[in-house]
Amino acid sequence: MSRSASPLEAGLPRPARRPAPPRPWRQALRRDWQLYSLVVLPLLFFFVFRYLPMIGNVIAFRRFEPGGSILGDQWVGLRYVSMFLTDPTFWQVFTNTLWLGALTLLFCFPVPIVLALLLNEVRTRSLKRFVQSVSYLPHFLSVVIVAGITMQMLASDGPVNHALTFFGGTPVPFLQEPEWFRTVYVGSEIWQTAGWGTILYLAALTTIDDNLYEAARIDGANRWQQIWHVTLPGIRPTMITLLILNIGTFMAVGFEKILLLYNPLTYPTADVISTYLYRAGIESNSFSYAAAIGLFEAVIGLVLICSANFFSRRTVGTSLW
Repeated sequence: MSRSASPLEAGLPRPARRPAPPRPWRQALRRDWQLYSLVVLPLLFFFVFRYLPMIGNVIAFRRFEPGGSILGDQWVGLRYVSMFLTDPTFWQVFTNTLWLGALTLLFCFPVPIVLALLLNEVRTRSLKRFVQSVSYLPHFLSVVIVAGITMQMLASDGPVNHALTFFGGTPVPFLQEPEWFRTVYVGSEIWQTAGWGTILYLAALTTIDDNLYEAARIDGANRWQQIWHVTLPGIRPTMITLLILNIGTFMAVGFEKILLLYNPLTYPTADVISTYLYRAGIESNSFSYAAAIGLFEAVIGLVLICSANFFSRRTVGTSLW
């Protein structure tokens, strides 16, 4: 008795299998509950410390007095918004925030990229590890220690002024002159963040296919041309992602470091929105006024990150969402 030939033996294509029906989320949760339990604490953290405090933004439109209702006692509308929009001091600190944010983005963003490219060219493993360790170290120091080192280095009797005197110059009061504050702040930011920022770029460099470099060498490309046409395009998604994140925090210039480094003499260039909020809200007890300014700052940051993401998706094809 002859058996019927299978579709494969008869030369016919094998019928396609139907995709497995999606498992319900309850079944997936029951099977992988250990993995899902790992996200409970992060979600709880963001809910308690990020989303729940947003309710307090209502006091930007209500009169809040210490000891009264936590959500304010009386509705005042846009009174506090109009107050800071007509306050000359606010526009001064707003301008200082834009300056420091722009300088930080301009100088601190490309330095890790350049450092990662240079470290990628180092062939001596021991030297590469030493440079990486030295450049990473400042990141693990607290802001208080970094500010203390900066103040000691730039003090009137500090090493920098001693060096200036040794070479025939005159001591410079770096921390008392407003025109020097931006240079001091940006320089300390580069020193503290450049090494740590190279980690992501070095990781991105390892994903570039070596065959691309081989093809570029066959085509006659030198080392600079390989970096320009192979390396930089290979790490472009990482660069764009970090650039969008940096633009999103453009207005939130480092509060802790500025608070530790500035003084009333450097207010004309050092006072930013975050430090102004601290003095207005904590020291002067104008919580509603400070909440209105903080809400204005948050709205600007939201607009910046959404705009950067939109233009990046349209022009480069890479975006966060």
